[in-house]
Amino acid sequence: MSAHDHAEDHGHVHGGAAHGSFKGYLTGFVLSVILTAIPFWLVMTGFIDDKQVTAIVIMAFAVVQIVVHMVFFLHMNTASEGGWSMLALIFTLILVVIVLTGSLWVMYHLNANMMPGLHDMREMP
Repeated sequence: MSAHDHAEDHGHVHGGAAHGSFKGYLTGFVLSVILTAIPFWLVMTGFIDDKQVTAIVIMAFAVVQIVVHMVFFLHMNTASEGGWSMLALIFTLILVVIVLTGSLWVMYHLNANMMPGLHDMREMP
């Protein structure tokens, strides 16, 4: 086995672009399944009593899963494409933070403001 074949088998950078391997894709797939199954289990079993803590834990798993997808499937690293991939990663992370916080903000305010009379009805005899 030559050095060239060995580098391609392990998904190393060659000519500025990363090459994926079966092992790399399988690792990414297994991690993605685990990072999906754990939050699903947390919600379905009610393992964590506090809903806000559960939401934060699920968002943390989502961020980790985004990184797993970018590393194992999109082959983004600091060496490829002269650093442009890292710039794209930073931009993606900024967008994800904006979308997540904006979505949570909107959902919270919709829940609090859409039916203000509903809270009064719960206190009625």
